[in-house]
Amino acid sequence: MDALPAGPFHVGELIAHDLAGTGTPGAVGIRPFMPDQHREFFGLLPYLFVATVDAEGWPVATVLTGPPGFVQSPDPVTLTVAARPRAEEPGAQLFAGGRPFGALGLDLATRRRNRANGLITAAGEGGLTLRVLQSFGNCPQYIQTRAVETAPASTVSAEAIAFPTPEALAQIAKADTMFVATNASLEGVGGENGGVDISHRGGLPGFVKVEGDVLTIPDFRGNRFFNTLGNLVLDPRAALLFVDFETGDVLHLQGRAEIDWQAPAGGWPEGVQRQWRLKAERAWRRPAALPLRWTFGDYSPVTLSTAAWNSAPAKVA
Repeated sequence: MDALPAGPFHVGELIAHDLAGTGTPGAVGIRPFMPDQHREFFGLLPYLFVATVDAEGWPVATVLTGPPGFVQSPDPVTLTVAARPRAEEPGAQLFAGGRPFGALGLDLATRRRNRANGLITAAGEGGLTLRVLQSFGNCPQYIQTRAVETAPASTVSAEAIAFPTPEALAQIAKADTMFVATNASLEGVGGENGGVDISHRGGLPGFVKVEGDVLTIPDFRGNRFFNTLGNLVLDPRAALLFVDFETGDVLHLQGRAEIDWQAPAGGWPEGVQRQWRLKAERAWRRPAALPLRWTFGDYSPVTLSTAAWNSAPAKVA
């Protein structure tokens, strides 16, 4: 492999910029440390979306919860999380010292979100210690507002399911939010940020289309960093996480993705720039797994502009 590019974008992201025809955006706001406002923001959250990978490079995604303050930043390159995945959920044992991580802080009440990627430096009964190698904020697009409150959580273990099941399909059909974890797993690539990323996707309910075991996800206009698609260029494996905000149910999926960079005949629906499709290979459900429930507020204005995608039939470019 040629020498890796300088700057915050790894080779997969640069390839994605080229395939999308957007050019490489400026890296303003992508830092090797957290600014004070990000450090303070993480400390306000009662939930944190995190991802890592297994020994073979498969991404795993989950959400950790705790009272506000369970995430702290003692210095600009460290996050401490006073929580770990429950032992019975998929990939819980993978959140261990020495592994890469991706973290997404998302305040659904304000549509504010910040990302941090790096390495897990310690894991124990008290939680996780994370070394931040890359930090940046994201715009509030496609985030629906929700108010959060505590609620009882089930102690039932995750159930492996043969996707698609009626329950899984129903959860995806009502979802206006999804989380995706990816990994830049080629040797020497992505080391500057740990290689693992977890990102948010939003739309109107049903924006994730399902046919058999294949999920089709639109790529709406965004920040043009291509963190997710850039990772998928290098490694098509991904983990999807669906949270039912009303019930606390969590659906985990793993599979391989294929990106449609070119539009089909007739073009993409308004607001869509490309799409990607994931063929599910593994799936788990955790009913009422979270000790939180959310009450819907309103749709993001840009979410409301994506109705053409929902009404259009799924197509392969």
